[in-house]
Amino acid sequence: MYLAIRIRPVSQGREPTNASNPQQTCTQDLHAVLRQMSASLAEQSVEFTFKTMTFPPPPLSLSVKQVAFSASLLASGSGYVGPFNTDTPLRFTHVVTNIGSAYNPNTGFFIAPLRGAYHFEFYIGAHGDASHATCAVLVKNGEQVFMAWEQQPSYYGSSSNGVTLLLAVGEVVFLRLCVNTRIYDNENHLSTFSGHLLFTM
Repeated sequence: MYLAIRIRPVSQGREPTNASNPQQTCTQDLHAVLRQMSASLAEQSVEFTFKTMTFPPPPLSLSVKQVAFSASLLASGSGYVGPFNTDTPLRFTHVVTNIGSAYNPNTGFFIAPLRGAYHFEFYIGAHGDASHATCAVLVKNGEQVFMAWEQQPSYYGSSSNGVTLLLAVGEVVFLRLCVNTRIYDNENHLSTFSGHLLFTM
């Protein structure tokens, strides 16, 4: 930035009536230029502040975007869960992987930490029983999405299912044991629930 100052010349052949007039004029011009520069700099400062405030927020870090879990029904031993006389949420308590800590083994709930597409799979089984089938329903926000069902009078039988869901932040996915059915698990971890983030949206 250049500073241009105009000094009015004194007419030749004429003595100034007041020796301080040229200096006073120069000082007035300098003050006017400085006031103009201050106003211009103030406008630029306001514009710069506004532009910096309207920048989009930085993207989430890669570690926050990593979400995956896998768990089996029983933490130890072997046995059945069910039958019950009402639909009952299942808690898969033996957690193998829980990247992002979105799955809670105490409730059995997966709560989406990011908006995106998630894929879920579940495998259930039990020894044959003519009175009690094996059944689990994948639930999103209280609504049934997919079901796995199996029943036979003898021997061990299993069923499975999977789904890809678009979830918003805070939406809940869990498995629910169907009324009057049962699920078996042991140290081989036969009944499992898994899910992971495919991509954010």
